[in-house]
Amino acid sequence: MAVKIEKDTIIGSVLDIAPQSAPLFMAIGMHCLGCPSSRGETVEEACMVHGIDCDGFLAQLNRFLEACEAAEVEKADVQ
Repeated sequence: MAVKIEKDTIIGSVLDIAPQSAPLFMAIGMHCLGCPSSRGETVEEACMVHGIDCDGFLAQLNRFLEACEAAEVEKADVQ
């Protein structure tokens, strides 16, 4: 995997790297992803504010990104 998201990763960086991850943040109640304050939070801070288990969310987020990356590789191999 090229990118691994950690607790101290800034949400804006996650969204810049993988905009397709936005629905995962929306699912934990982070509906204001375009706001400067939310984009500047770490994943850990967002989880704390929204009452979400950070380790569980990070596992889900990183699995999602791995699956997206694998799909991209598979798509490139087919072409």
